[in-house]
Amino acid sequence: MIRQKLYAPPLAVPVSSHDHAKGPAAASVTLLEYGDYECPACGAAHPIVSALIQAMPDQLRFVFRNFPLNTIHPHANEAALAAEAAAKQGRFWEMHDLLYENQDALERDNLLGYAAALRLDLNQFEADFEADASRQRVQRDFLGGARSGVNGTPTFFINGIRHDGPHDFQSLAAALAQASDESE
Repeated sequence: MIRQKLYAPPLAVPVSSHDHAKGPAAASVTLLEYGDYECPACGAAHPIVSALIQAMPDQLRFVFRNFPLNTIHPHANEAALAAEAAAKQGRFWEMHDLLYENQDALERDNLLGYAAALRLDLNQFEADFEADASRQRVQRDFLGGARSGVNGTPTFFINGIRHDGPHDFQSLAAALAQASDESE
């Protein structure tokens, strides 16, 4: 029996050094997430992605791009701006984790509190939070996602191909292992 592979849209904007990435750049597999910090499904996927990173430390590179769904998540855009402002001080991933761990507390005061907890320069954080460059970064991520067929969050791409399967650990791990085998 021949198994047909369903069409999965490719990633329109290739991963580059401008992306927020963790893991080896030469990893055999890149898992990219378009996410929204206020999205409950993204919050549920966050510990799964963390477990995958721990399970495949040498084989997996994880990339995160902002895709705030402002019409249903009123704090998502500001949370994305907070992550970008923290990135300017080299603390993107720490803020990323705090935002997902505190999805029910994403008001402006909360975001400033997270910046303080991370011992960021608060004046710089606020300036970067308000900066056009941060807004443009979030917008660029969002538009790249839209061009890639993203219409909800989380949306994952594995080695540039959208993963339309389940987001549980076993399913993602199997898809990542298959992609790793195919890249060798």
